[in-house]
Amino acid sequence: MTLTILKAKIHTVKVTEANVEYNGSITIDADLLDAAGIKKYEQVYINNAISGSRIMTYVLPGKRGSGEVCMNGGAALHAKVGDTVHILSFIQLSPDEADTYQPTLVFTAGENKIKSIEKYDY
Repeated sequence: MTLTILKAKIHTVKVTEANVEYNGSITIDADLLDAAGIKKYEQVYINNAISGSRIMTYVLPGKRGSGEVCMNGGAALHAKVGDTVHILSFIQLSPDEADTYQPTLVFTAGENKIKSIEKYDY
């Protein structure tokens, strides 16, 4: 048996662009991805704190240090520029592994810059 456990969360970033004409995905500043341990093409969930929309898509790395969070393709229909979103990644673990696993939390400050990186410890 495996359990789906939170791997990482990029908490409270602002959408900087919404591009419906793109084929799909979300483009995220590579610094944020590295901090969270999220890989290119990895599946993520995007929770929009403004509209309540929740979608699943995949990640493309954006320009390092840019603060970019761009909703692409159909994902762009679920968030507007300026919306606050949370980006979540999950991992499959055995129950024993899940007992000790600590997800990574990336908190941001203005312009989607990294404020702190923490581990959940509950």
